[in-house]
Amino acid sequence: MWSFKGPGLKIFASIIAVIALAAGIWMTFFQSAGFEKTTATIISIEEDPDYIPDPDTDNDVRHIVTVKYTVDGKEYTTVLDSDSPSYSVGGTVDIMYDPKNPETIHSGMGFGIYAMVIGGAILILVIGITVKQKVSVKQLKETQGETVYAPSDKGEERELYFITDVGTPKYGHRIEDKNRKVLYEAKMTKFAPVGDFKFDFIDHVHNKTTSHFIGHEEETDWNSLILDNHYTFKLDGEDIWKHLKRNGITVKSKLASGKVLTGSYTVSRDGEEIAYVETTSQYVHEDEAEEHKIANKIPIQGFYRIYTKERNLDLLFVVILAFARSGATDDKGGSRRMLFNSI
Repeated sequence: MWSFKGPGLKIFASIIAVIALAAGIWMTFFQSAGFEKTTATIISIEEDPDYIPDPDTDNDVRHIVTVKYTVDGKEYTTVLDSDSPSYSVGGTVDIMYDPKNPETIHSGMGFGIYAMVIGGAILILVIGITVKQKVSVKQLKETQGETVYAPSDKGEERELYFITDVGTPKYGHRIEDKNRKVLYEAKMTKFAPVGDFKFDFIDHVHNKTTSHFIGHEEETDWNSLILDNHYTFKLDGEDIWKHLKRNGITVKSKLASGKVLTGSYTVSRDGEEIAYVETTSQYVHEDEAEEHKIANKIPIQGFYRIYTKERNLDLLFVVILAFARSGATDDKGGSRRMLFNSI
């Protein structure tokens, strides 16, 4: 599956840019190799009856421009491969013709130049965005240092709720307690259709805020029983699953026993269990689920119920964020191990 966002969009734009550059170079420097220049006279300009106007442009009509020119004493008549508001009957235009076949012409290098300019501009833009992302991440790390998570600190077990904002491209995430008090959240401060999103991670319990760059979701769909699909994104320039592994996180995922289609995750840090998480409907609080008559808590990506003794929620929040944003179901970014673990 091709993703037309983030990295996928940049790759797609780069391919289009390279094609435009190559086409422009060929038309400008190679298509007319060996051609000679002459002046042609415009003898008629008529509307093209087969032209279908493009609603995204102001071009309501397209003209068929017919010219005549003379090569070695012989007169030729042909239709130009271009149209311009500056053309008028009786006017002249420079053309290039093939000496071996004077009926083969083109009307200069205009389109090839345009293709090179457009292709070059797109490529420069993509390179600029990529470089800017790397510089921004580097500056962020220089400003607030590498991400360091609070050590594990146990207390009484409590039930918490991970909620994702829906219905907006600038969506964030939060952890609430039973009283709907927000304990930890990520608010998007910068939306980027191609580059990384910028978020403020806010720990309301400890009154601490840190900024992070989160990349667009990347999908690799193999459509194969042998190769697992892969879903990921980058956190401050690092693959989210590598980031979690580097911080001692392992997650055992499986379908929750007796609950239709509900996934569960046992989260461990340095080999010690820190939380049990299960997917739920968008009504994560029990009273809301009862009010909306949610049967079996049919899961929606981005909504989870958490059972934990952890007092510090920063690393646990990032773990759940990884699943909420990527759509993966295991800690390698795959989508099938949850099912295999349940068998």
